[in-house]
Amino acid sequence: MTKPPMLTAQQALDHLLSHAQSVEGGEVVTIQDALGRVLSESVSSLVDVPPLDNTSMDGYAVRTKDTATPGAILRVAQRIPAGSVGTMLEPGTAARIFTGAPIPQGADAVVMQEDCILEGQTGGLAQVKINIAPNSGQWIRRQGEDLTAGKTALAAGTFLRPQELGVAASAGLTHLPVKRRVRVAAFFTGDELALPGETLKPGGIYNSNRDTLLACLKSLACDATDLGIVPDQLEATKAALRKASKDHDLIITSGGVSVGEEDHLKPAVTAEGRLDLWQIAIKPGKPLAFGAVRKSDEPADGEAWFIGLPGNPVSSFVTFLLFVRPFILKLQGRDESTPQSYPMRADFDWLKADRRNEFLRVKINAQGGLDLFPNQSSGVLTSASWGDGLIDCPPGQVIQTGDLVKYIPFSALLS
Repeated sequence: MTKPPMLTAQQALDHLLSHAQSVEGGEVVTIQDALGRVLSESVSSLVDVPPLDNTSMDGYAVRTKDTATPGAILRVAQRIPAGSVGTMLEPGTAARIFTGAPIPQGADAVVMQEDCILEGQTGGLAQVKINIAPNSGQWIRRQGEDLTAGKTALAAGTFLRPQELGVAASAGLTHLPVKRRVRVAAFFTGDELALPGETLKPGGIYNSNRDTLLACLKSLACDATDLGIVPDQLEATKAALRKASKDHDLIITSGGVSVGEEDHLKPAVTAEGRLDLWQIAIKPGKPLAFGAVRKSDEPADGEAWFIGLPGNPVSSFVTFLLFVRPFILKLQGRDESTPQSYPMRADFDWLKADRRNEFLRVKINAQGGLDLFPNQSSGVLTSASWGDGLIDCPPGQVIQTGDLVKYIPFSALLS
């Protein structure tokens, strides 16, 4: 039987995202608890920001009619620190003013203190020489130029980073409506696996995928449930799937997605739901399984999505970044399926072109180019720890020193 052609990375991703829909339900949380969440509805500002015209510089508030010619000398009639409101600025006077303070009525410009010289006193008041002729509006931040009371401050679907929380605070908001966290269950198959701290049996290895993938889920603000290591047994795998499906939106696994005698995920998921087993033309990370597991025998109870990742640690990590992460982002209501990439210079040769789309672990060097980790094996997780990103190398392409390549930083894939 002829094998079906392998899917490209984009084809696999498009298929995944065509099924994902934003989770339903949400909650209201304080601003302090909203980091990494997604707004479930738009929020409006309670105030104008800034609430009044104010100065963006320390200096002197003036009337431009009085300072049309450089060298004008004005009496300093008042002093306005931030948090105070001045009085009407009379003709021929200036107001000493400090950053953030409201502009007094009558003033239409601010001259920064570096362009002014105090000239002594007259009538008990200081005089200031204005060495420039300011334009109307100079160094004035207008009322409401950032936010307007009653208008949208943050739109539904906004991913809340520190800067968005600052916007919410400046709008006078204390709480934000957010989508509930995506609930993800994870388990790991393989009789050879042990947890750090346990004694390794002959042929055993420590389970690195558990901590890698759970940390990835945490970085995406998911509610992650660790179901541990599941034995290489069909009934144990089916039981783990049933348990994982109950209260979760997504199940992810690593290992057991091939078709060997000890790979039980395919028959287990098929028995408990439905499954597509794909061969994707990428390296590392060729096998990927996608499907769904019934939450119960009642169709109305719905399904939990299932994504099975390969077991090799780099393959598991890379396929999570390329496929699971964008799937979760869409479940969260975010629309960021394609990670941002940058053209950068390769400072190495990669002359063994592969028929698959390769994702090479690289690091930015002091010269602003990219160095390649010498061992690109899918079992060498230190390549990802050493590196700070991936090169997306198309099928059949070699790389020579000086070539521009498509660089994807890990920082864009882990947030």
